[in-house]
Amino acid sequence: MAQFTMSVGSEPSVFFRCRCYFTRNFYSAEYGKHFEFEDNGQEFIQQNSKLLEEIGCSTPEKKNKLLFVLEKESTRRKNIDAQSVQRKSKIKACYAPLHKVNVLKEEYLKEEFLAIVKHAKEGNATFASLSKKLKKEKVEGVYRLPVFKKTFCKNLAEELNNFESSNMPKGRPNTMNNGGILLDELGFNEDFITPLRECYLDPIAKILFPDWVDEKLDSHKAFTVNYKEDQDLDLGYHYDNAEVTLNVCLGKDFDDGSLYFGSMRQECNRSDKTVEVKHKVGEGVLHRGQHKHGAMPISYGERTNLIIWMRSSSIRNQLCPMCDNKPTLAPAIGFGDGFTRHDTLTVQVCSLH
Repeated sequence: MAQFTMSVGSEPSVFFRCRCYFTRNFYSAEYGKHFEFEDNGQEFIQQNSKLLEEIGCSTPEKKNKLLFVLEKESTRRKNIDAQSVQRKSKIKACYAPLHKVNVLKEEYLKEEFLAIVKHAKEGNATFASLSKKLKKEKVEGVYRLPVFKKTFCKNLAEELNNFESSNMPKGRPNTMNNGGILLDELGFNEDFITPLRECYLDPIAKILFPDWVDEKLDSHKAFTVNYKEDQDLDLGYHYDNAEVTLNVCLGKDFDDGSLYFGSMRQECNRSDKTVEVKHKVGEGVLHRGQHKHGAMPISYGERTNLIIWMRSSSIRNQLCPMCDNKPTLAPAIGFGDGFTRHDTLTVQVCSLH
């Protein structure tokens, strides 16, 4: 299987996935759980018989239904790159944007955000001096950033609605969200998300989260999520496949649906008390990807959020955050899951089909 190259900023880089992507963290919304799954369904049933009984998946009908979900997700992951390339190509050729907002302009950004970025880039900026300029939430390591102007949020939300209502093919962000759009496929990666990460967010994250950024945030996955009364209402407790996450509320008319944060994944805190963080249109919540969190149910209306999972290959090359092992790399198109070739890593080149 070939390796694929993509330019990131001015430097060519090759990114990979860890092979655990194809067997681990398969989410079932019905049971609110992640499963480890390989292609043998009967083996899965036998190995997980006790767990399935405990969660109420005990009848043949329920087991077959769960297997259908897991097998479908396995197939999606094996074909994810090829299908994404096909969708992106068709969207680029056929989709007519409502607003041309896929190129980042400073006029979209709040003056307060630009001032924070300017300070972060100064040679004398420190954690203490930067954190004073941010609103720190009541949970350690979670910060609020005033990112986008409301006019831009409105235009982006309208663009997303226009695309969603079109007949264009759509890839979904993950198995935990039924709604949402992959922004790379909509043409936002090169001229919007990449410069936002490189020029604005990386300088801030380096100071706030030095243990999670190291050299730099050199890749990302950007997508939107949508919460609506007749669709997804909330999001289960989880952690992100990222070193640093930015979650920006784009608005619409909604009530409730706050984020809530618990402990870092590595802390294994059984009591794990959570703290609520409210959404504000145009403002982003910046946190470590391994910080466990979820979204409470909305009680009215609709809310759309822009999510950017930012990755530092120098951190994740040491240990995959999804399987807690040294990564075994599988080739990917684009940013993959943010792993890069490294002398100490095993690159497993074999068919995924």
